[in-house]
Amino acid sequence: MAKIKVTLKRSLIGRPETQRKTVRSLGLRKINSVVELPDNPAIRGQLHKVEHLITVEKIAE
Repeated sequence: MAKIKVTLKRSLIGRPETQRKTVRSLGLRKINSVVELPDNPAIRGQLHKVEHLITVEKIAE
Protein backbone atom coordinates (compact mmCIF):
# COMPACT_ATOMS: atom_id res chain seq x y z
CA MET A 1 0.00 0.00 0.00
CA ALA A 2 1.25 3.48 -0.82
CA LYS A 3 2.29 5.86 1.92
CA ILE A 4 2.41 9.62 2.21
CA LYS A 5 4.60 11.90 4.32
CA VAL A 6 2.75 14.78 5.98
CA THR A 7 4.47 17.81 7.56
CA LEU A 8 2.76 20.50 9.64
CA LYS A 9 3.96 23.85 8.26
CA ARG A 10 1.58 26.42 9.76
CA SER A 11 0.54 27.14 13.34
CA LEU A 12 -2.81 26.06 14.76
CA ILE A 13 -3.20 29.30 16.73
CA GLY A 14 -6.46 30.97 15.80
CA ARG A 15 -7.74 28.00 13.81
CA PRO A 16 -11.20 26.48 14.35
CA GLU A 17 -11.45 23.59 16.79
CA THR A 18 -12.38 21.14 14.02
CA GLN A 19 -9.12 21.86 12.18
CA ARG A 20 -7.12 21.48 15.41
CA LYS A 21 -8.70 18.09 16.08
CA THR A 22 -8.10 16.96 12.51
CA VAL A 23 -4.39 17.85 12.70
CA ARG A 24 -4.09 16.09 16.07
CA SER A 25 -5.83 12.98 14.71
CA LEU A 26 -3.29 12.85 11.88
CA GLY A 27 -0.57 12.58 14.56
CA LEU A 28 0.90 16.05 14.10
CA ARG A 29 1.69 18.09 17.21
CA LYS A 30 4.28 20.82 16.63
CA ILE A 31 5.29 22.82 13.58
CA ASN A 32 7.64 20.81 11.32
CA SER A 33 6.52 17.50 12.84
CA VAL A 34 6.36 14.72 10.25
CA VAL A 35 4.29 11.52 10.08
CA GLU A 36 3.99 8.74 7.52
CA LEU A 37 0.42 7.67 6.85
CA PRO A 38 -1.26 5.14 4.53
CA ASP A 39 -2.71 6.65 1.38
CA ASN A 40 -6.44 5.90 1.59
CA PRO A 41 -9.65 7.91 1.09
CA ALA A 42 -10.21 8.56 4.81
CA ILE A 43 -6.76 10.08 5.27
CA ARG A 44 -7.09 12.03 2.01
CA GLY A 45 -10.32 13.60 3.29
CA GLN A 46 -8.60 14.74 6.48
CA LEU A 47 -5.69 16.15 4.51
CA HIS A 48 -8.05 18.09 2.26
CA LYS A 49 -9.66 19.72 5.30
CA VAL A 50 -6.33 21.16 6.52
CA GLU A 51 -4.39 21.38 3.25
CA HIS A 52 -3.53 25.05 3.92
CA LEU A 53 -1.61 24.03 7.07
CA ILE A 54 0.40 21.06 5.79
CA THR A 55 2.60 19.77 2.99
CA VAL A 56 2.15 16.28 1.55
CA GLU A 57 4.71 14.11 -0.27
CA LYS A 58 4.27 10.66 -1.76
CA ILE A 59 6.72 8.02 -0.61
CA ALA A 60 7.93 5.68 -3.35
CA GLU A 61 8.05 2.05 -2.34
